Amino acid sequence: MAVFTTVAHADLSAWLKHYNVGELLHFEGIASGIENTNYFVTTDKGQFVLTLFEKLTSSEVDYYLHFMAYVSDHHLPCPKPQINVQGELQGQLCNKPATLVTRLSGKSIMTPSVTECAAMGELLAKLHLVGQHYPVVHHNPRGRSWWQLTAPQVIPFIDPNQQDTLTQELTYLLSRSWDSLPKGTVHADLFRDNVLFNNHQISGIIDFYFAGQEALLFDLCVVINDWCMNHDATLDSERYRTLLQAYHQVRALNEEEIIELPIMLRSAAMRFWLSRLFDKYLPRKGEMVQPHDPNWFYKMILHYQGNPASCQL
Repeated sequence: MAVFTTVAHADLSAWLKHYNVGELLHFEGIASGIENTNYFVTTDKGQFVLTLFEKLTSSEVDYYLHFMAYVSDHHLPCPKPQINVQGELQGQLCNKPATLVTRLSGKSIMTPSVTECAAMGELLAKLHLVGQHYPVVHHNPRGRSWWQLTAPQVIPFIDPNQQDTLTQELTYLLSRSWDSLPKGTVHADLFRDNVLFNNHQISGIIDFYFAGQEALLFDLCVVINDWCMNHDATLDSERYRTLLQAYHQVRALNEEEIIELPIMLRSAAMRFWLSRLFDKYLPRKGEMVQPHDPNWFYKMILHYQGNPASCQL
């Protein structure tokens, strides 16, 4: 989340007339993240999050919002998109697709304990079971085709050692087939800052705007790579095994997934190394943007390459 588009109070107040959410009292920009413009919105009827989509088309936005509504309808803690007077989940604000969703209570925990990792593993498995039955297919927008397009754009900006690692690792990872791995619609970006806790219980999962159909194991590895790492980008064995066990009790990994797990952790690291390189070296103009360090995932890839036994079950 971030602020690229400045919204005037009068414009937002008028836009909210299309929703049954009351009168605007206050709104403020949300600084974290790098993709869309986001504001906390308070009205006399409740608290919401406003999102203006900077890159996505209306049809893409429609997919994400309907998936969020589907997840919410299955009683998982997901923001509920609000329906406007035209019966739509999105409108236009500042000439961009925009939506209003409920603001969930709670805060992100950036140093999760094993208990919180277990809660994450359990909820992720439940989300995957729901996502396997979502009928609309929209492929992962940051999937392996995107990696192939992005790597040549960012490689001139990194040093020779990193260039060699990126080229060789990408070639190897793309040689691995995911065709027979279980698939479904996944969140694809469930970092710690996209999960809210209230009294040590997960109260919300947010920011679904990278969702798409993908191997469920890939999404699990995205979560592991953020929730289970030490400060030096090495894997914390206790949190890793606790999260996996909690996940496995809800949706058991099959034999192929267990074999592929160590390699998929490297694939998940590659996806975010590439996106962080892209955001750092090829950014869009915007306000309050906080790019993340791409070297974190480079170090993670080196760790996995040098310590394959650390992530085997």
